[in-house]
Amino acid sequence: MSKKRVAVLISGRGSNMTALIEAAKAKDYPAEIVLVVSNRPEALGLARARDAGINTAIVDHAQFGGDRQAFERTLDDKLRAHRIDLICLAGFMRLLTPWFVTRWNGRMLNIHPALLPQFKGLHTHRRALAAGVKRHGATVHFVVPEMDAGPIVAQDSIAIGDGDTEETLAARVLEIEHRIYPRALRMVAEGRASLASAGKHEGTR
Repeated sequence: MSKKRVAVLISGRGSNMTALIEAAKAKDYPAEIVLVVSNRPEALGLARARDAGINTAIVDHAQFGGDRQAFERTLDDKLRAHRIDLICLAGFMRLLTPWFVTRWNGRMLNIHPALLPQFKGLHTHRRALAAGVKRHGATVHFVVPEMDAGPIVAQDSIAIGDGDTEETLAARVLEIEHRIYPRALRMVAEGRASLASAGKHEGTR
């Protein structure tokens, strides 16, 4: 079976991108990272991707002013030119419109640093500590038009310690992200998880 062609969308350092690239080096991995796209020309992850021999592209959102549709059409053209099968969002700091999400329905994943449906949006670690929850973690989910609301593919968690700060919790959750994102992409690439079947996810709560 041919490997799925994957594009990773980043805005910054691309640590989850790097985890996916490393996982995809395995001969039996069912997906290959063929393109990394950033909406920010200065994103550190672009150099990491180039060092790994992966094609990179920049679609700078600032050049489109407030025209989100023009930005997304350019991004979509770039992805289709590279014959992309699946998209992984990895610290991509742009909200995507329903037009783009619908075009890639069932073929786009995101990683979120919380146990969805808890703590959608930003500052998840700070909010988890403030709420006094006992466990916190990360979630890989399909992207749907509503933010952080798509069906869950994989999820894992850690116990919050008495001495945890926002920074220590972020570092511990990042380790979970790096572990479950490659696993989730494998499941989708192999057809073991789809938009219809997701939600019956693996992992612990």
